[in-house]
Amino acid sequence: MTDAEQAAFPAGWEAFTDPGFIAHIGPVHHRTVEGRRDFAFRTDERHGNLVGIVHGGALLTFADRALSIVVRETADDAPCVTIEMSSQFVDAARIGDLIEVTPEIVRKTASLVFVRGTLTSGGRALVAVTGIWKVLKKKPG
Repeated sequence: MTDAEQAAFPAGWEAFTDPGFIAHIGPVHHRTVEGRRDFAFRTDERHGNLVGIVHGGALLTFADRALSIVVRETADDAPCVTIEMSSQFVDAARIGDLIEVTPEIVRKTASLVFVRGTLTSGGRALVAVTGIWKVLKKKPG
């Protein structure tokens, strides 16, 4: 990450390396405030769609990753997979927006984790997401 990219974030945010598909969205940042995990990314031209706003797929990819991190932590670091995620787009994200989400665990069972979050920018709600993650059984090591 360049100094300019880091300067685009308020103090207290830390970038993390996340290989694979999410690298196309990031860098993604995180912080912990009063025991809750927050995640954010800064949009730029590569996140745009044909009408000049942030593509919904970029927002949902970010949401899936952020919620998945908190789910896995809740599942004692067991591998987890998204089995369902619903979204409601309530406002448009603009190029240059700082997009944030604070995932909230709604319920955890032995094999499922229910989670929700709202993507925001500058206090504006952008996308409400809810989902269910399956906790996979760890393979004997």
